[in-house]
Amino acid sequence: MKNIETKNAPAAIGPYSQAIVIGDLVYTSGQIPINPASGKIEAPDIKSQAEQVIANLSAVLKEAGSSLENAVKTTCFLANMKDFSDFNEVYAKYFIGKPARSCVEVSALPKGALVEVEVIASLRKG
Repeated sequence: MKNIETKNAPAAIGPYSQAIVIGDLVYTSGQIPINPASGKIEAPDIKSQAEQVIANLSAVLKEAGSSLENAVKTTCFLANMKDFSDFNEVYAKYFIGKPARSCVEVSALPKGALVEVEVIASLRKG
């Protein structure tokens, strides 16, 4: 088991790793739309927050030796299910392999985020 940490994604805001590699899989922790340069949520709406979340996930996966293209399962948390369509518009641009997915509305997310996503990805292509 290997802990993954990169400065190209936000540092963990609790007692956890950005991701863990075990075997041929990488399991990311949920990423919220924190800009790693500022340490703050700067994006005001669901689409721009989803873009930042995906950029953060991409950086963590890259550090682990994987990518969004190797995603096999995602779990998506939305603060408001009314954002589902706008979130999907951004999500579909990046998760072109259509991994398995769960998407749920939650009552609140850390730091007032509108979206959080976690990924399980393969370290092997296809």
